[in-house]
Amino acid sequence: QVQLVESGGGLVQSGGSLRLSCAASASIAGFDDMGWYRQTPGNQVRVLVAASTTGGGYSYGSDVSGRFIISRDNAKNMVYLQMNRLKPEDTAIYVCNAKTGDGRRYWGQGTQVTVSA
Repeated sequence: QVQLVESGGGLVQSGGSLRLSCAASASIAGFDDMGWYRQTPGNQVRVLVAASTTGGGYSYGSDVSGRFIISRDNAKNMVYLQMNRLKPEDTAIYVCNAKTGDGRRYWGQGTQVTVSA
């Protein structure tokens, strides 16, 4: 089991940047997949933003590709999301996720990102 704690959210103007951090309470080296999802108010669905696999692969949601960059530091048990050229439609709660090889998922509480026009 692992606890995930996100930080770095806040209010930013359109076109600005933010860097989110996710601190894990245990080693993330064994997780197949570390990623970020986002959820908008009133919507129960969490949409993939970016994911990083232990094999070095990356995947991004089509809405953020080319603007967001995910990275992970296994030695520090940290996952980061660099968000550039933010748009008002990026406003959401950003949630960190860890997925094991057998499909178990762990979620953080999320951090709010608000982008003003």
